[in-house]
Amino acid sequence: MATIKEIAALAGVSRGTVDRVLNHRGSVNPATAEKIEKIARELDYKPNVAGLVLAAQKKRLKLGVILFSPENPFYVDVLAGVNDKAEELAGYNCTVLIKQISFGVEEQLRAMDELVAEEAGGIALAPYNDERIRRRINQLYHQGIPVVTLNTDIENSRRIAYVGSNYARSGATAAGLLQLMTHGKVNVGIVTGSSNILCHTERIAGFTETLKPHRDSISITDIVEVHDDEIESYEKTTRLLSAHPEINALYFTAGGVYGGCRSVKALGLQDKIRIVAYDLVPTTRELVKKGVIAAVICQQPKVQGSKPLSLLFTYLTTGGLPEKEHNYVAVDIRIRENL
Repeated sequence: MATIKEIAALAGVSRGTVDRVLNHRGSVNPATAEKIEKIARELDYKPNVAGLVLAAQKKRLKLGVILFSPENPFYVDVLAGVNDKAEELAGYNCTVLIKQISFGVEEQLRAMDELVAEEAGGIALAPYNDERIRRRINQLYHQGIPVVTLNTDIENSRRIAYVGSNYARSGATAAGLLQLMTHGKVNVGIVTGSSNILCHTERIAGFTETLKPHRDSISITDIVEVHDDEIESYEKTTRLLSAHPEINALYFTAGGVYGGCRSVKALGLQDKIRIVAYDLVPTTRELVKKGVIAAVICQQPKVQGSKPLSLLFTYLTTGGLPEKEHNYVAVDIRIRENL
């Protein structure tokens, strides 16, 4: 079995430098750190897990979590997963610090800085797909503070892993559901969240790609952005349906489902329009029961809350990178008959 001494000799550095890199302590030149990590992988270096976990207990590790506002009920279930894992990790003297923020890049950057100031050793967050967030994640990585993204990812960043659904595939699933649940000419309206959230745009991409071969029978009429806000969703869905009376299907890619469905009911269109949405929260469950929503795609929110903390704890205590970069959760489909 490879040792820190052997890695240090091959890298031409001190054992202390290797220890800092492999155990994420202190600052090391990025090029040197990358060289050490490469040698450790090639030698199949395995740390003393029991010893490292014991050490973690002694130093009282802190992990941070940044979630969007509980105004989106999906994040209530994600938070439940976070709290379950936090209770488990407390047995290892690991504290989980939670920040819930409104949508906004500045709010997310501020929450990241607050967690660093509170000495969080790693951070899990649902990121804005924004260059400023990307730069901050990369900075944190070089500071020895790993980031795991949850529910939505961020392109070209140094985050160590992602936990959530495969957005493109879930968008394709939504397209397949609408094809099964409709007949004749289908005109789809899409109601989406912020275009700065990668999962929203990727769901639409998967949806539209799947429908390309069927464009003669099913087409996208228009797309409106509602930022997970129920009032905004009600108003914009009303305008969408009034401007395009030919719409007979709606695809909700994010929050705002309740507001949009209220609009459908207020216009008396619940028997005409087939609706596919995400997440079995109390409001969508009730709307499925009443037949307003035809199908809901569920994405294991509690796992999305708990698994990022498991990955961070393992990484910080053992130095082991997650086995998979993309940790996709299974999705299931709920209709009125299987609630």
